Parts: sequence; structure tokens; C-alpha cells
Amino acid sequence: MRIRDVSRHIRAQMLDRAEMARPLVVAMIIIGLILLLSCSRGALSQTAPSTQPTTVILVRHAEKAAEPANDPGLTPDGERRAHDLAQVARDAGVTAVITTQFARTRATAQPLASALSITPEVIDARGATHAQDVATAVRRHAGQVVLVVGHSNTIPAIIAALGAAQPPPICDQEYDNLYVVTVPASGPARLIHARYGAPTPVAAGCGPMMR
Repeated sequence: MRIRDVSRHIRAQMLDRAEMARPLVVAMIIIGLILLLSCSRGALSQTAPSTQPTTVILVRHAEKAAEPANDPGLTPDGERRAHDLAQVARDAGVTAVITTQFARTRATAQPLASALSITPEVIDARGATHAQDVATAVRRHAGQVVLVVGHSNTIPAIIAALGAAQPPPICDQEYDNLYVVTVPASGPARLIHARYGAPTPVAAGCGPMMR
């Protein structure tokens, strides 16, 4: 291979890596700005932690394996996304992690939880009141930063239960959504939607499932 061809190949690889890293950087910037704004407001008002805004980072679990069918873990791509999530949220001040009982949500949260020495709180996803149960658990961490790892058919409902506008359904093929809900001590909650990790293709007409 000629030197010029090698140079082009290396440059192409660098561009590809930069393109893949862009969602991570954007997500980190969004979370950082939200936290900075929350901290600034708290410093100006000199309020107690319980009256500070609560920041909730919500994601669907990462790419799941095919087996075992009743409770699969993550694929290698899913494991990489779990580490991407840890990279995005590791400096966000997360003090609590909430997952469901399924292995795929626990494995998605594990890299961050381990890095921060946090034991995740597990909330059963099979109950009719799951979204409200998660919102109640979040409120026990008022003024803190909470990571919630759920499913394609539970994350939008949880966001609504937190008081923000419910986002559109998450397609079964989507794994890169990242939502940040800021819940103030009083007033309406605010929602920001970002992406993280490798982009996932979405087919036309896709729909949510308990995934």
C-alpha cells in the first residue's frame, strides 16, 4: 500500500471515530449544562438540597442478546454502549441508580454503578404502577442526580410520571436515546432529548415492545 493510501486510510478511520464519538460529547455537554444551571440557581438562592432541582437521566437498556429468551443479557455492542453510558454520566454527580429486575437493565447500569460504588435500586417492571413507582423512588432522592435504566415501553411513561411531556414511543430497534428530566422543587419538569453511543438504525413503521 502506498504512503498516500495509508494516509487516506488513517484519516478515514479518524473521521469515523470522531463521528461515532460525537453523540457522547453532545450528551456529556447537555448533562453538564443542565447540572451547571441547577447548581448556579442553588448557589444564588442558597437553598437546602431538598429544594434543589432533581436531575434524572433516563435510558433504555443497551442492545440485548437473543438468549436466554426469558431474560437475556447484553450483546458485545450492548456492553460497549453500557460503558459509553458510564463515560457520559460518570462526572454528572449521580448518587442513585434505578433499574428493573431484568438482566439487560442491570447490565446496562453496572459499569457506572460499579465506578461510583452505587448499589442500584431494583423496581419490578411488570406491575401496572411501574412508572409511578419509579417516579416515587426518584422523589426520595430530591435535589440529587438519578440514573434510570428501563425499557422501550416504560421510559416514556416514567418521563410523564416525573411531570415532563411524554416523548414519542421508542422503537424496538432504538438503543441510543438519552433523556434528561429536570424536576424543580416547584413548577413544571423540563425534558431534553439527546443521543449517546453508536447510532442505531430505525426501520420505518417500527414500534415499542417490552425490550
